Amino acid sequence: MKRSLLIVAALAHGLYGQSSVLSWEQIKSRFLAQNPSVLAGQINVEESKANEITAALRPNPQFNLSQDGFQLTPSMGVWRPLTGIVLTPGVSQLIERQNKRERRTDSARLATAGAASDQEDLQRTLLFSVRTAFLNTLQAKALVDLTQASLQSYDQAIEANRTRFQAGDISELDFQRVEIQRIQFESDLATARVNLRTAKIQLLALLNDRTPVDGFDVEGDFAYRESIMQLPELRQAAAANRPDLRSAETAIEKAQADNRLAIANGTADPVVAGWYSRNPSFNNPFDSNTLGASISIPIRIFDKNQGEKARTALEVTRTGHLRDALLAGIYRDVDSAYATVESVRTLVRPYRDKYLQESADIRDKVSFSYSQGNATVLEFLDAQKSYRDTQVTYVGLVGSYWSALAQLSLAVGQEVNP
Repeated sequence: MKRSLLIVAALAHGLYGQSSVLSWEQIKSRFLAQNPSVLAGQINVEESKANEITAALRPNPQFNLSQDGFQLTPSMGVWRPLTGIVLTPGVSQLIERQNKRERRTDSARLATAGAASDQEDLQRTLLFSVRTAFLNTLQAKALVDLTQASLQSYDQAIEANRTRFQAGDISELDFQRVEIQRIQFESDLATARVNLRTAKIQLLALLNDRTPVDGFDVEGDFAYRESIMQLPELRQAAAANRPDLRSAETAIEKAQADNRLAIANGTADPVVAGWYSRNPSFNNPFDSNTLGASISIPIRIFDKNQGEKARTALEVTRTGHLRDALLAGIYRDVDSAYATVESVRTLVRPYRDKYLQESADIRDKVSFSYSQGNATVLEFLDAQKSYRDTQVTYVGLVGSYWSALAQLSLAVGQEVNP
């Protein structure tokens, strides 16, 4: 019993005791393999493939059995109603004309192609949510690292001022002002840790993963990098890659196939039948075994499937308009997302090139001046706050930059990386 408990404990440690650090590619693979919405969409595609089988089926033949020769009058005073009955078995088959089976199969295949494109589009939109949650986790991690580093740096400043206070270089009030400012750094760190935990929980929920939050982590590039992206190329890529546009184009083809099927269904399908009977009761000595055949052709005077012909013809025009509207919306999405990326870049560049270094220089210079007695405690605290705010703002802008890239990837239909 004790040995069993040790084995269970070892397995639990192997499953949950080690931290699982996943990259974006691993996150994406897990999402596509585990997310219930994605799995349900895949089943929908398989159902559409099953409809192809139904569409390709041929009409079943029919077996007919008839009987004739009931005796309704008595013979020699004895009723024999079943005497002389003739059983006639026969087989009939509906013959489909105008390639109806092939038309149905084409329509079903196009429906499957549309379902596959819809599934890709579902994955595109859901992956954007996963990508956003992944980026939020990376941003939260960056903020935790930043706030931890800021708290450690400020603790060093507190210790330096404690030494000055003990040496009588600064007043107790100034030291208390410096020390009490630490609560802001502690609050920033606590908030960053809560945000990180919340981001991990959201990401695990999207992955449908039951891994404990403390045993789950992600890694990835969160640094700001310049890239050259041309809007015409992005527009062209979106027109080529967006699965919803492919689905709209497939819908046009399916509408055309349905119209051809409706025209074919307006034609008459004959029913060919054959039968056999044995009746030796006639005077003809050669009439014991009889074979017969017939053909039945519907006379389509009133019902020529006019309604479906008209409806499917209008559907071709309607799907064409929807495709044009979707393409215009795709270009609008790409242009808007591209403008957002460029707007965020305009904000990030001055922070990267100037403000980060300036805030660090101001903090160091004011700290040095304060240590020499040439700056007030309020100037010292303001320089610390300005440095912290600048760093946090920069991390937020980098997060906005990556989020804008994710939005651009959603609009283009493929990942756009700097």
